[in-house]
Amino acid sequence: MVRPVAFMENFAILAPSVEDGEIVLRMPLPDGVRLKLIAVRDTGLVAASILLGTADVPGGVVEVVGDELTGSQIAAAFGAHAGLPARYEALPLSVLGGGLDEEAMFRWFAEGSAYQADLAAVRAIEPTTWDLAEWIRSTGWTAPADRGRS
Repeated sequence: MVRPVAFMENFAILAPSVEDGEIVLRMPLPDGVRLKLIAVRDTGLVAASILLGTADVPGGVVEVVGDELTGSQIAAAFGAHAGLPARYEALPLSVLGGGLDEEAMFRWFAEGSAYQADLAAVRAIEPTTWDLAEWIRSTGWTAPADRGRS
């Protein structure tokens, strides 16, 4: 069984903005929590390795992870790619507008024990697994237009 953690592709929706020349990333997650992330591409590569028998998965289950970063580290990765300073702002769960599934997910992430994924084990299965910086480069992400102060 392959269990992916949070997808890097979610940053297409939770995308950082540019405000006054600075990358700003906001999520309803405390900054000290390391969010485990995986590219959809890598989920497929790991699954293929397992299905083709080129990888051994003790217990038959692997949680697929490519990176583990705090909100500030995620913002910094986007900022480094854009060549801009970056900051992270943790938001309250209320910004999710009462979406119970989304609130439950971010509460679970905030507990810090949401996933037990082992980055070294995943890299042993698929050494080319992307970290967030590689995902940002590979997807061609570009900083949006500067919105100024909001």
